Amino acid sequence: MADAKSLTVPKGATGVLVFADGSAVFGRGFGAVGEAVGELCFNTSITGYQEIMTDPSYAGQIINFTFPHIGNVGTNLDDVEADSPHALGCIVRQDVTEPSNFRNVEPFDQWMREKGRIGLAGVDTRALTRMIRMKGAPNVVIAHDPEGRFDLAALAEKAASWPGLEGMDLAIEVTGKESRLWKDGVWRLGFGYGLGEAGDERPHVVAIDYGAKNNIFRNLVKAGARVTVLPATATFEQIMEQKPDGLFLSNGPGDPAATGDYAVPVIKQALEAEVPIFGICLGHQLLGLAVGAKTVKMHQGHRGANHPVKRLSDGLVEITSMNHGFAVDTDTLPANAKPTHVSLFDGSNCGIELTDRKAFSVQYHPEASPGPQDSFYLFQRFVEGLKA
Repeated sequence: MADAKSLTVPKGATGVLVFADGSAVFGRGFGAVGEAVGELCFNTSITGYQEIMTDPSYAGQIINFTFPHIGNVGTNLDDVEADSPHALGCIVRQDVTEPSNFRNVEPFDQWMREKGRIGLAGVDTRALTRMIRMKGAPNVVIAHDPEGRFDLAALAEKAASWPGLEGMDLAIEVTGKESRLWKDGVWRLGFGYGLGEAGDERPHVVAIDYGAKNNIFRNLVKAGARVTVLPATATFEQIMEQKPDGLFLSNGPGDPAATGDYAVPVIKQALEAEVPIFGICLGHQLLGLAVGAKTVKMHQGHRGANHPVKRLSDGLVEITSMNHGFAVDTDTLPANAKPTHVSLFDGSNCGIELTDRKAFSVQYHPEASPGPQDSFYLFQRFVEGLKA
């Protein structure tokens, strides 16, 4: 990396990543033409790039993929977690090649261009990953111009002036705007998603969408629930109008303390009404805030499909998928919130359970099916508990 103020754009460079400190990394742009400012993070997954790019939890972020071959299986209409991508862009080592998969609908490069997302190839992603691990997740601008025309000083200023994710409520930007009944089960090759519309005899779960991944709702249906999805701004009264047997708190982007301004009072009311609760990721953090704990911004966050988490009840280690840059501070948990899971990478909290209410949550993503089924028991436990 070199200082953007003293650099000229190298010959052949059509993409650039510019840091707030004025340093820059050049490469070959792909996907949409333009620029975007956000937080740079890395993801260690070797598959699932389309699911990652469409995960609403990546709003405001640019993904540095550690696996070098991204895009080689193309894209399709099934491997998405939301209607449109939420990650601002991505950085890859190798150029995106022609797709080689029977499920491909269109090449990744074309999909990125159509979705307005910027890509940067030909970059040493391992070096970027080491930099993030040492210095933390930086604010950056990713830019793509086929002619290689970049005002590097202006891009550096744009990165420096971006306020960052701390204190930012992004759930309000990515949540669904209306309530909806969710009927689809999990996807199966040759069958699609139509694996069992949820009937009225099933326990009714009201899911609050703070930026949810669709596969969470599918797994709730697979576990035997009937699911109604409400926006992040749903009031306690609107939740109770649905006559829920249980309340689900979804994942989502941004600072949980900012989202908590309107979400935590609702969750507290649900706890007081003794509504059973299950939370994932941002939902886990919001449950922690609702019982009096605090959340903290992590140095680099956890993102990938290979994170070991120890279950404290029996010592079992789950291989989990994660995507979070904030964590619940274990030292601030009240006496009635028992830690249930812990990361074996850094010891951070990955789960809590209340001792005086039917409420629990985890920091990771059981619906992403790492392991591949290590964590599905959480959906089963929640739904089965609603039948009691």
